[in-house]
Amino acid sequence: MSKKMYKNIISKVKENSIADELGIEPGDVLVSINGKIINDVIDYLFQVADDYIEVEIEKKDGEIWLLEIDKDYNEDLGIAFNNPILDKAKHCQNKCIFCFVDQLPQNMRKTLYFKDDDSRLSFLQGNFVTLTNLSDEDIDRIIKYNISPINVSIHTTDPDLRIKMLNNKNAGNVLKRLKQLTDNRITVNGQIVLCPNINDGDNLDKTIKDIYPMYPNLHSIAIVPVGVTKYRKNLYYIDTFSKEKALEVIRQIERWQSFLKQKIGTNFVYLSDEFYILADEKLPDYKSYEDFPQLENGVGLMRKFEQEFFARLKSLPNNLTINKSIGIVTGTSAKPFLNKLAQKLTEKIDKLKINVYSIKNKFFGETITVSGLITGQDIIEQLKHKNLEEEILIPKSMLKAEEDIFLDDITLKDIEKSLNTKVTTCEVNGQTFIDTIIK
Repeated sequence: MSKKMYKNIISKVKENSIADELGIEPGDVLVSINGKIINDVIDYLFQVADDYIEVEIEKKDGEIWLLEIDKDYNEDLGIAFNNPILDKAKHCQNKCIFCFVDQLPQNMRKTLYFKDDDSRLSFLQGNFVTLTNLSDEDIDRIIKYNISPINVSIHTTDPDLRIKMLNNKNAGNVLKRLKQLTDNRITVNGQIVLCPNINDGDNLDKTIKDIYPMYPNLHSIAIVPVGVTKYRKNLYYIDTFSKEKALEVIRQIERWQSFLKQKIGTNFVYLSDEFYILADEKLPDYKSYEDFPQLENGVGLMRKFEQEFFARLKSLPNNLTINKSIGIVTGTSAKPFLNKLAQKLTEKIDKLKINVYSIKNKFFGETITVSGLITGQDIIEQLKHKNLEEEILIPKSMLKAEEDIFLDDITLKDIEKSLNTKVTTCEVNGQTFIDTIIK
Protein backbone atom coordinates (compact mmCIF):
# COMPACT_ATOMS: atom_id res chain seq x y z
CA MET A 1 0.00 0.00 0.00
CA SER A 2 1.43 3.39 -0.97
CA LYS A 3 2.79 5.68 1.71
CA LYS A 4 1.02 8.56 -0.04
CA MET A 5 -2.30 7.15 1.17
CA TYR A 6 -1.30 7.86 4.78
CA LYS A 7 -1.13 11.13 6.69
CA ASN A 8 0.76 9.66 9.64
CA ILE A 9 4.36 10.11 8.53
CA ILE A 10 6.73 9.97 11.51
CA SER A 11 9.05 12.99 11.65
CA LYS A 12 10.92 12.39 14.92
CA VAL A 13 11.78 9.47 17.18
CA LYS A 14 12.83 10.23 20.73
CA GLU A 15 16.16 8.75 21.73
CA ASN A 16 15.89 5.68 24.01
CA SER A 17 12.11 5.63 23.62
CA ILE A 18 10.04 2.52 22.89
CA ALA A 19 9.94 3.45 19.21
CA ASP A 20 13.72 3.97 19.11
CA GLU A 21 14.40 0.59 20.72
CA LEU A 22 12.09 -1.13 18.21
CA GLY A 23 13.84 0.41 15.21
CA ILE A 24 11.13 2.85 14.15
CA GLU A 25 12.69 5.70 12.18
CA PRO A 26 11.75 9.13 10.81
CA GLY A 27 10.05 8.65 7.45
CA ASP A 28 8.24 5.49 8.59
CA VAL A 29 4.44 5.55 8.56
CA LEU A 30 2.08 4.64 11.37
CA VAL A 31 -0.59 2.48 9.68
CA SER A 32 -2.74 1.35 12.62
CA ILE A 33 -2.87 0.61 16.33
CA ASN A 34 -4.84 -2.41 17.57
CA GLY A 35 -6.16 -2.80 14.05
CA LYS A 36 -7.68 0.70 14.11
CA ILE A 37 -6.81 3.20 11.39
CA ILE A 38 -5.56 6.40 13.01
CA ASN A 39 -7.52 9.33 11.55
CA ASP A 40 -6.19 12.06 13.81
CA VAL A 41 -4.12 12.68 16.92
CA ILE A 42 -7.07 12.03 19.22
CA ASP A 43 -7.43 8.51 17.79
CA TYR A 44 -3.68 8.06 18.29
CA LEU A 45 -3.67 9.19 21.93
CA PHE A 46 -6.69 7.04 22.74
CA GLN A 47 -5.37 3.87 21.09
CA VAL A 48 -1.77 4.22 22.31
CA ALA A 49 -2.77 4.54 25.97
CA ASP A 50 -3.23 0.81 26.73
CA ASP A 51 -0.49 -1.23 28.38
CA TYR A 52 -0.54 -3.75 25.51
CA ILE A 53 -0.88 -2.56 21.90
CA GLU A 54 -0.25 -3.90 18.42
CA VAL A 55 1.28 -1.29 16.13
CA GLU A 56 1.48 -1.62 12.35
CA ILE A 57 4.33 0.33 10.75
CA GLU A 58 5.21 0.75 7.07
CA LYS A 59 8.97 1.16 6.69
CA LYS A 60 10.50 3.54 4.19
CA ASP A 61 11.22 0.62 1.82
CA GLY A 62 7.56 -0.49 1.93
CA GLU A 63 8.05 -3.40 4.32
CA ILE A 64 5.23 -3.81 6.88
CA TRP A 65 6.08 -4.43 10.52
CA LEU A 66 3.57 -5.61 13.12
CA LEU A 67 4.91 -4.80 16.57
CA GLU A 68 3.48 -6.22 19.80
CA ILE A 69 4.28 -3.81 22.62
CA ASP A 70 3.99 -4.24 26.38
CA LYS A 71 4.39 -0.92 28.18
CA ASP A 72 3.11 1.19 31.05
CA TYR A 73 -0.43 2.54 30.78
CA ASN A 74 -0.44 5.97 29.07
CA GLU A 75 3.28 5.61 28.21
CA ASP A 76 3.94 7.18 24.82
CA LEU A 77 5.89 5.49 22.03
CA GLY A 78 8.20 8.47 21.62
CA ILE A 79 7.21 9.49 18.11
CA ALA A 80 6.16 12.78 16.52
CA PHE A 81 4.51 13.38 13.17
CA ASN A 82 4.97 15.75 10.25
CA ASN A 83 1.44 16.94 10.89
CA PRO A 84 0.87 17.19 14.66
CA ILE A 85 -2.89 16.58 14.47
CA LEU A 86 -2.62 13.95 11.66
CA ASP A 87 -5.51 15.63 9.85
CA LYS A 88 -6.52 18.88 8.19
CA ALA A 89 -7.17 21.61 10.76
CA LYS A 90 -10.76 22.79 10.93
CA HIS A 91 -11.26 26.27 9.50
CA CYS A 92 -13.13 28.78 11.62
CA GLN A 93 -16.64 29.44 10.32
CA ASN A 94 -17.12 32.58 12.44
CA LYS A 95 -16.67 36.15 11.29
CA CYS A 96 -16.02 37.71 14.67
CA ILE A 97 -16.39 41.48 14.81
CA PHE A 98 -13.10 41.70 16.75
CA CYS A 99 -11.07 39.13 14.76
CA PHE A 100 -7.38 40.08 14.70
CA VAL A 101 -6.72 38.13 11.49
CA ASP A 102 -9.19 40.37 9.63
CA GLN A 103 -7.05 43.34 10.72
CA LEU A 104 -3.80 42.08 9.19
CA PRO A 105 -2.18 43.86 6.23
CA GLN A 106 -1.91 42.13 2.87
CA ASN A 107 1.05 40.11 1.61
CA MET A 108 2.08 38.47 4.87
CA ARG A 109 2.83 34.74 4.95
CA LYS A 110 -0.24 32.62 4.21
CA THR A 111 -0.27 30.74 7.51
CA LEU A 112 -1.03 33.99 9.38
CA TYR A 113 -4.36 34.31 7.58
CA PHE A 114 -5.58 30.81 8.45
CA LYS A 115 -8.23 30.89 11.17
CA ASP A 116 -8.48 27.58 12.99
CA ASP A 117 -11.26 26.58 15.36
CA ASP A 118 -10.13 23.05 16.11
CA SER A 119 -10.59 21.40 19.51
CA ARG A 120 -7.62 19.14 18.80
CA LEU A 121 -5.32 22.17 18.52
CA SER A 122 -6.87 23.51 21.72
CA PHE A 123 -5.90 20.28 23.50
CA LEU A 124 -2.43 20.02 21.93
CA GLN A 125 -1.27 23.62 21.61
CA GLY A 126 -3.56 25.66 23.83
CA ASN A 127 -5.44 27.37 20.99
CA PHE A 128 -8.84 28.81 21.88
CA VAL A 129 -11.98 27.49 20.19
CA THR A 130 -15.52 28.90 20.10
CA LEU A 131 -17.35 25.52 20.04
CA THR A 132 -19.49 26.82 17.15
CA ASN A 133 -17.84 24.54 14.59
CA LEU A 134 -18.42 21.35 16.56
CA SER A 135 -21.23 18.90 15.86
CA ASP A 136 -22.97 16.93 18.60
CA GLU A 137 -20.83 13.97 17.49
CA ASP A 138 -17.68 16.05 18.01
CA ILE A 139 -18.77 16.93 21.54
CA ASP A 140 -19.52 13.27 22.25
CA ARG A 141 -16.05 12.33 20.97
CA ILE A 142 -14.37 14.91 23.22
CA ILE A 143 -16.20 13.42 26.19
CA LYS A 144 -15.54 9.80 25.17
CA TYR A 145 -11.81 10.35 24.66
CA ASN A 146 -11.57 12.76 27.61
CA ILE A 147 -9.93 15.50 25.52
CA SER A 148 -8.99 17.82 28.35
CA PRO A 149 -8.21 20.61 29.00
CA ILE A 150 -9.90 22.66 26.26
CA ASN A 151 -9.59 26.43 25.94
CA VAL A 152 -12.86 28.10 24.94
CA SER A 153 -13.47 31.63 23.64
CA ILE A 154 -16.67 32.54 25.46
CA HIS A 155 -16.87 36.35 25.11
CA THR A 156 -20.49 36.51 26.29
CA THR A 157 -23.24 34.14 27.41
CA ASP A 158 -26.02 36.31 26.01
CA PRO A 159 -27.20 34.21 23.02
CA ASP A 160 -28.19 37.11 20.76
CA LEU A 161 -25.06 39.13 21.51
CA ARG A 162 -22.78 36.13 20.97
CA ILE A 163 -24.43 35.44 17.60
CA LYS A 164 -23.79 39.09 16.72
CA MET A 165 -20.20 39.15 17.99
CA LEU A 166 -19.24 35.91 16.23
CA ASN A 167 -21.45 36.49 13.17
CA ASN A 168 -22.57 32.88 13.43
CA LYS A 169 -26.16 31.75 13.89
CA ASN A 170 -24.90 28.69 15.81
CA ALA A 171 -23.03 30.73 18.42
CA GLY A 172 -25.87 31.22 20.89
CA ASN A 173 -25.71 27.84 22.63
CA VAL A 174 -22.37 28.34 24.40
CA LEU A 175 -23.83 27.81 27.88
CA LYS A 176 -25.35 24.49 26.85
CA ARG A 177 -22.05 23.34 25.32
CA LEU A 178 -20.00 24.44 28.32
CA LYS A 179 -22.37 22.67 30.70
CA GLN A 180 -22.25 19.51 28.59
CA LEU A 181 -18.44 19.49 28.73
CA THR A 182 -18.03 20.40 32.39
CA ASP A 183 -20.79 18.02 33.53
CA ASN A 184 -18.70 15.26 31.94
CA ARG A 185 -15.53 16.34 33.78
CA ILE A 186 -13.83 18.02 30.83
CA THR A 187 -11.61 20.81 32.16
CA VAL A 188 -12.23 24.12 30.40
CA ASN A 189 -10.34 27.41 30.58
CA GLY A 190 -12.32 30.33 29.20
CA GLN A 191 -11.43 33.57 27.47
CA ILE A 192 -13.34 36.81 27.06
CA VAL A 193 -12.13 39.35 24.51
CA LEU A 194 -13.62 42.47 26.02
CA CYS A 195 -14.90 45.16 23.66
CA PRO A 196 -15.90 48.57 25.10
CA ASN A 197 -19.66 49.21 25.04
CA ILE A 198 -20.36 45.77 23.55
CA ASN A 199 -19.78 42.90 25.99
CA ASP A 200 -18.48 44.83 29.01
CA GLY A 201 -20.37 46.39 31.93
CA ASP A 202 -23.64 44.67 32.82
CA ASN A 203 -23.12 42.07 30.10
CA LEU A 204 -19.78 41.05 31.60
CA ASP A 205 -21.47 40.71 35.00
CA LYS A 206 -24.08 38.42 33.44
CA THR A 207 -21.44 36.30 31.74
CA ILE A 208 -19.48 35.73 34.95
CA LYS A 209 -22.68 35.05 36.90
CA ASP A 210 -23.74 32.45 34.31
CA ILE A 211 -20.48 30.52 34.22
CA TYR A 212 -18.90 30.55 37.68
CA PRO A 213 -21.25 27.79 38.96
CA MET A 214 -19.44 25.43 36.54
CA TYR A 215 -16.27 25.69 38.62
CA PRO A 216 -14.07 23.65 39.18
CA ASN A 217 -14.36 21.94 35.77
CA LEU A 218 -14.63 25.40 34.25
CA HIS A 219 -11.32 26.21 35.85
CA SER A 220 -10.65 29.86 35.02
CA ILE A 221 -11.65 32.86 32.91
CA ALA A 222 -9.19 35.32 31.37
CA ILE A 223 -10.36 38.74 30.21
CA VAL A 224 -8.23 40.47 27.57
CA PRO A 225 -8.80 43.86 25.91
CA VAL A 226 -9.70 43.84 22.21
CA GLY A 227 -6.80 44.59 19.87
CA VAL A 228 -7.39 47.16 17.14
CA THR A 229 -4.83 47.65 14.34
CA LYS A 230 -4.51 50.49 11.86
CA TYR A 231 -5.68 48.12 9.12
CA ARG A 232 -9.16 47.85 10.63
CA LYS A 233 -11.13 49.21 7.69
CA ASN A 234 -14.67 48.48 6.50
CA LEU A 235 -15.24 46.40 9.63
CA TYR A 236 -17.61 46.73 12.59
CA TYR A 237 -16.61 49.79 14.62
CA ILE A 238 -14.84 48.88 17.86
CA ASP A 239 -13.33 51.36 20.28
CA THR A 240 -10.21 50.75 22.36
CA PHE A 241 -9.98 50.96 26.14
CA SER A 242 -9.17 54.35 27.64
CA LYS A 243 -7.40 54.68 30.97
CA GLU A 244 -10.72 55.41 32.68
CA LYS A 245 -12.52 52.47 31.03
CA ALA A 246 -9.68 50.08 31.92
CA LEU A 247 -9.85 51.21 35.55
CA GLU A 248 -13.63 50.58 35.58
CA VAL A 249 -13.02 47.01 34.43
CA ILE A 250 -10.34 46.48 37.10
CA ARG A 251 -12.67 47.62 39.88
CA GLN A 252 -15.50 45.48 38.48
CA ILE A 253 -13.33 42.35 38.47
CA GLU A 254 -11.95 43.12 41.95
CA ARG A 255 -15.54 43.06 43.23
CA TRP A 256 -16.16 39.74 41.50
CA GLN A 257 -12.94 38.23 42.83
CA SER A 258 -13.87 39.25 46.38
CA PHE A 259 -17.28 37.59 45.97
CA LEU A 260 -15.96 34.46 44.24
CA LYS A 261 -13.19 33.94 46.79
CA GLN A 262 -15.90 33.66 49.44
CA LYS A 263 -18.33 31.71 47.26
CA ILE A 264 -16.13 29.09 45.53
CA GLY A 265 -12.72 29.59 47.15
CA THR A 266 -10.92 31.04 44.14
CA ASN A 267 -10.62 34.29 42.19
CA PHE A 268 -11.70 32.33 39.08
CA VAL A 269 -11.72 35.37 36.77
CA TYR A 270 -8.53 37.28 35.94
CA LEU A 271 -7.54 40.30 33.88
CA SER A 272 -4.61 40.34 31.49
CA ASP A 273 -1.69 42.57 32.43
CA GLU A 274 -2.66 45.01 29.65
CA PHE A 275 -5.60 46.34 31.67
CA TYR A 276 -3.32 47.38 34.55
CA ILE A 277 -0.85 49.00 32.16
CA LEU A 278 -3.65 50.88 30.37
CA ALA A 279 -5.04 52.10 33.70
CA ASP A 280 -1.56 52.89 35.11
CA GLU A 281 -2.57 50.69 38.03
CA LYS A 282 -0.42 48.45 40.22
CA LEU A 283 -0.52 44.77 39.31
CA PRO A 284 -2.24 42.36 41.73
CA ASP A 285 0.09 40.54 44.09
CA TYR A 286 1.68 37.23 43.15
CA LYS A 287 -0.64 35.05 45.25
CA SER A 288 -3.79 36.49 43.69
CA TYR A 289 -2.97 34.68 40.42
CA GLU A 290 -3.15 31.36 42.30
CA ASP A 291 -1.88 28.64 39.90
CA PHE A 292 -1.38 31.07 36.98
CA PRO A 293 -3.89 29.23 34.76
CA GLN A 294 -3.90 31.79 31.94
CA LEU A 295 -0.30 32.81 31.31
CA GLU A 296 -0.77 32.36 27.54
CA ASN A 297 -3.29 35.21 27.72
CA GLY A 298 -0.82 37.50 29.47
CA VAL A 299 -2.53 37.03 32.84
CA GLY A 300 0.06 37.45 35.60
CA LEU A 301 2.96 37.18 33.19
CA MET A 302 4.69 40.29 34.51
CA ARG A 303 4.14 39.43 38.16
CA LYS A 304 5.49 35.90 37.63
CA PHE A 305 8.48 37.29 35.68
CA GLU A 306 9.18 39.73 38.51
CA GLN A 307 9.04 36.97 41.15
CA GLU A 308 11.47 34.82 39.15
CA PHE A 309 13.72 37.84 38.58
CA PHE A 310 14.06 38.81 42.25
CA ALA A 311 14.55 35.21 43.37
CA ARG A 312 17.49 34.90 40.96
CA LEU A 313 18.80 38.38 41.82
CA LYS A 314 18.91 37.46 45.51
CA SER A 315 21.02 34.38 44.73
CA LEU A 316 23.72 36.33 42.88
CA PRO A 317 27.01 36.77 44.74
CA ASN A 318 27.88 40.19 46.17
CA ASN A 319 30.59 42.29 44.50
CA LEU A 320 29.84 40.72 41.10
CA THR A 321 31.46 42.63 38.24
CA ILE A 322 30.45 42.20 34.58
CA ASN A 323 31.89 44.76 32.21
CA LYS A 324 29.35 44.70 29.37
CA SER A 325 26.46 46.60 27.86
CA ILE A 326 23.11 45.07 26.92
CA GLY A 327 20.17 46.49 25.00
CA ILE A 328 16.74 45.06 25.76
CA VAL A 329 14.06 45.34 23.08
CA THR A 330 10.42 45.37 24.13
CA GLY A 331 7.00 46.79 23.31
CA THR A 332 5.97 50.16 24.70
CA SER A 333 3.71 48.71 27.39
CA ALA A 334 6.50 46.77 29.13
CA LYS A 335 9.17 49.48 29.11
CA PRO A 336 8.51 50.93 32.62
CA PHE A 337 8.41 47.42 34.07
CA LEU A 338 11.72 46.41 32.44
CA ASN A 339 13.34 49.74 33.30
CA LYS A 340 12.69 49.01 36.98
CA LEU A 341 14.19 45.52 36.76
CA ALA A 342 17.18 46.72 34.71
CA GLN A 343 17.95 49.31 37.39
CA LYS A 344 17.85 46.65 40.13
CA LEU A 345 20.21 44.42 38.17
CA THR A 346 22.74 47.16 37.44
CA GLU A 347 22.70 48.19 41.11
CA LYS A 348 23.65 44.60 42.01
CA ILE A 349 26.29 44.07 39.30
CA ASP A 350 29.19 46.49 38.97
CA LYS A 351 29.98 47.87 35.46
CA LEU A 352 26.90 46.26 33.87
CA LYS A 353 24.97 48.69 31.67
CA ILE A 354 21.46 48.03 30.40
CA ASN A 355 19.44 50.13 27.97
CA VAL A 356 15.75 49.35 27.45
CA TYR A 357 14.50 50.14 23.93
CA SER A 358 10.74 50.31 23.51
CA ILE A 359 9.60 49.80 19.94
CA LYS A 360 6.52 51.65 18.73
CA ASN A 361 4.35 49.39 16.62
CA LYS A 362 4.31 51.21 13.31
CA PHE A 363 3.49 47.99 11.47
CA PHE A 364 0.13 47.27 13.14
CA GLY A 365 -0.46 50.72 14.65
CA GLU A 366 0.58 52.27 17.94
CA THR A 367 -2.54 51.01 19.74
CA ILE A 368 -0.81 47.61 19.68
CA THR A 369 1.74 47.80 22.50
CA VAL A 370 2.60 44.19 23.44
CA SER A 371 6.02 42.73 22.69
CA GLY A 372 4.67 39.64 20.94
CA LEU A 373 3.40 41.69 17.99
CA ILE A 374 6.58 43.67 17.35
CA THR A 375 7.97 43.17 13.84
CA GLY A 376 11.54 42.96 12.64
CA GLN A 377 11.21 45.96 10.35
CA ASP A 378 10.06 48.18 13.23
CA ILE A 379 13.08 47.10 15.30
CA ILE A 380 15.46 47.87 12.45
CA GLU A 381 13.86 51.20 11.57
CA GLN A 382 13.83 52.49 15.15
CA LEU A 383 17.27 51.27 16.22
CA LYS A 384 19.40 51.62 13.10
CA HIS A 385 20.30 55.26 13.82
CA LYS A 386 21.49 54.57 17.36
CA ASN A 387 24.88 53.15 16.29
CA LEU A 388 24.55 50.35 18.80
CA GLU A 389 27.69 49.08 20.48
CA GLU A 390 25.98 46.43 22.59
CA GLU A 391 24.41 43.03 22.34
CA ILE A 392 20.63 43.12 21.84
CA LEU A 393 18.27 40.89 23.81
CA ILE A 394 14.75 40.16 22.54
CA PRO A 395 11.99 37.92 23.98
CA LYS A 396 11.26 34.72 22.09
CA SER A 397 7.59 35.69 22.10
CA MET A 398 8.40 38.05 19.21
CA LEU A 399 9.34 35.09 17.02
CA LYS A 400 7.49 32.29 15.30
CA ALA A 401 7.51 29.13 17.41
CA GLU A 402 10.72 27.12 16.94
CA GLU A 403 11.98 29.57 14.27
CA ASP A 404 14.09 32.73 14.26
CA ILE A 405 11.59 34.72 12.23
CA PHE A 406 9.33 37.68 13.04
CA LEU A 407 5.72 38.19 11.93
CA ASP A 408 6.88 40.17 8.90
CA ASP A 409 9.32 37.39 7.85
CA ILE A 410 12.37 39.39 8.94
CA THR A 411 14.89 37.00 10.50
CA LEU A 412 17.26 37.38 13.45
CA LYS A 413 20.15 37.38 10.98
CA ASP A 414 18.49 40.28 9.12
CA ILE A 415 18.36 42.22 12.40
CA GLU A 416 22.01 41.46 13.18
CA LYS A 417 23.12 42.51 9.72
CA SER A 418 21.09 45.72 9.69
CA LEU A 419 22.10 46.81 13.20
CA ASN A 420 25.63 45.39 12.99
CA THR A 421 25.36 43.76 16.40
CA LYS A 422 24.68 40.39 18.00
CA VAL A 423 21.04 39.55 18.79
CA THR A 424 20.16 36.99 21.47
CA THR A 425 16.74 35.60 22.28
CA CYS A 426 15.43 34.89 25.77
CA GLU A 427 12.47 32.98 27.17
CA VAL A 428 9.92 35.10 29.02
CA ASN A 429 11.20 34.05 32.43
CA GLY A 430 12.80 36.27 35.06
CA GLN A 431 15.53 33.82 36.04
CA THR A 432 16.43 33.07 32.43
CA PHE A 433 16.45 36.82 31.75
CA ILE A 434 19.20 37.42 34.32
CA ASP A 435 21.16 34.31 33.34
CA THR A 436 21.12 35.32 29.66
CA ILE A 437 22.44 38.79 30.51
CA ILE A 438 25.27 37.66 32.79
CA LYS A 439 26.33 34.54 30.89
